[in-house]
Amino acid sequence: MNAGWYLRRLSRMGPREVGGRAGDAVRRRRWRSARPHCPRVAGARFTAVLPAGTIAAIPPDAAKRLLAEADRLMAGHVEYFGVVRDDLADPDWWYDPKTGRRAPWGHAFDVPYRDEETVGDIKQIWELSRHQYLTVLAAAYAISGNERYAERVAGHLRSWWAANPPLRGVHWISGIELGIRLLSWVWIRRLLDGWPGAAGLFEDNPVAREQVWHHQRWLAAFPSRGSSANNHVIAEAAGQFAAACAFGWFPASARWRAGALRSLERHLRGNTFGSGLNRELATEYHGLVLELGLAAMAEADAAGVPVPASVRLVLLRMTDALAAVVDGRLRPPRQGDADDGHGLVLDGAGTGRWASLLATGEAVFGRLTWWPAVTGTDVRTPLLAALIRPYAKDATVPGVVRPATRPGHFADAGMTILRGPEEIWCRCDGGPHGFLSIAAHAHADALSLEVRHDGVEVLADPGTFCYHGQPEWRRYFRSTLGHNTVQLDGGDQSVSGGPFLWTRHARSRVLVADTSGTGVARWCAEHDGYRPSVHRRRVELTAAAKELRVVDEVRGPRRAVRLAFHLGPAITAGLVGNRAALTWTRDGEDRCAVLDLDGQLSWRAHRGETGPPLGWYSPGFGRKEPSTTLVGTGFTGGGQGFTTVLRFRG
Repeated sequence: MNAGWYLRRLSRMGPREVGGRAGDAVRRRRWRSARPHCPRVAGARFTAVLPAGTIAAIPPDAAKRLLAEADRLMAGHVEYFGVVRDDLADPDWWYDPKTGRRAPWGHAFDVPYRDEETVGDIKQIWELSRHQYLTVLAAAYAISGNERYAERVAGHLRSWWAANPPLRGVHWISGIELGIRLLSWVWIRRLLDGWPGAAGLFEDNPVAREQVWHHQRWLAAFPSRGSSANNHVIAEAAGQFAAACAFGWFPASARWRAGALRSLERHLRGNTFGSGLNRELATEYHGLVLELGLAAMAEADAAGVPVPASVRLVLLRMTDALAAVVDGRLRPPRQGDADDGHGLVLDGAGTGRWASLLATGEAVFGRLTWWPAVTGTDVRTPLLAALIRPYAKDATVPGVVRPATRPGHFADAGMTILRGPEEIWCRCDGGPHGFLSIAAHAHADALSLEVRHDGVEVLADPGTFCYHGQPEWRRYFRSTLGHNTVQLDGGDQSVSGGPFLWTRHARSRVLVADTSGTGVARWCAEHDGYRPSVHRRRVELTAAAKELRVVDEVRGPRRAVRLAFHLGPAITAGLVGNRAALTWTRDGEDRCAVLDLDGQLSWRAHRGETGPPLGWYSPGFGRKEPSTTLVGTGFTGGGQGFTTVLRFRG
């Protein structure tokens, strides 16, 4: 980050945040001069164990998937963000396999972690040290009783602790990493409870106690503040709270526990709309925060620590909101940033993340009649459900009104879901541009659409792909042109100040949202991101005709316009003039649709272009593949708007 970025970042902070960060800087200088030692602890014990019979309740197919994943890990194989590693048997904790670089040694506060030329890809380095692969190995021990899994876990933890003493190196920089790592350690200890070496690895091990103490001391001293108080601060609070409950061995444990719970309660409310959707308007962070909140609630109930009713209520609303927005294959919208981050990993490959969260929600809160059926099984749900006190067995909570029917419009978040026959699903975006003053995980996607047919992405949100190190790709994937909406004069609706920073936010408002299911579902919204022009979009989904009609109007002076439609990776498109024939296969059956594009614009198909990027889809962080993007170019001012019609056949 250059000096200009730091100045722009400073301009988005309020006086209280500036004062807090100044205090952090003073504290860091003080910490350099003298590192305190962990207080001596006598008689430390771990009592937050799973109830008897919990492991036996794990569905056999979920257990089988987890053991297969554990065996891959034992063989040294793992993939993070599109990079395959074969060195997991004896990993280098500071090595980035993507760039081949190794993070420098030194005081944590001196490591330039944003500089990929010096450090490497920081997410590649950090991900392994969240120790979520070790929770999988520990779960494999709990299920199988095979001590080789436990011994591998113990060896890796001892290696990590030796290589990463407190405040030294790249793993003591970011609070979210410390918080998630603590949560992993709590579950590792819980799942290894039947292993004879568990106590010697944790509570009877002074090195482990020192690591736990320093992690909690760090989190108490340097919380994410102000404009950075998004999902990071929730991970910090959840991890510290979990550790202070399960590893409550220290004189400061009660204070840390109380402080973390206050922070968790405050920021869960602050990060969540009243409708239950996450305020970052980045769906994967909705999942991350919900996972962290459920994990924290499990620790509270396991330790008998009272939790404010507002915490459970927020998690209940988040779960109901997730159930409301998923498509027929239990996949939520692809909105905003996504980095494949998880709060607690206890399952093998092939387990559906969103189905797992809904299964846990059903076990804890009770399902509503309109919820989609949850298919598949997982390991995490029976483990969490064994610890969390059920909210209400009959799904009726006194004083809490849950939706009687499936919501289609979330006014506070500006999200509307239109549904039609054959699982036609359409997300319309008329919400705020992200969360807090920097909107760190927002994209310039006002009035964008996603359309799916039986779970297949027809008009797709291209995703995220990367955060650091590849600025051209970062700009593309969060740009206006990188979404299914209108771009004017070659610029974005909102103004970027650099990575994770927007200095001017487009303001959107929803004018019509009719999801009543009377044959035609309607949505209309507008935004002012291209002042003095105003972009207004109308969408109609007609059930009988299986037709989606989109009308874009731009009021204001004559301007150059580009209208983009990004097709999903499964879609093959044949463009002739202003008509595109779309084909794909679902479960062995051929499907098709016709996309009639506005004749006032000149249309071209783009696929896998790099100069500049256009025609790409990112299925997950660090991965991208060519896909087809249809772009119409022309000028505004025709008066009648631009009309696009998508008709599904058969």
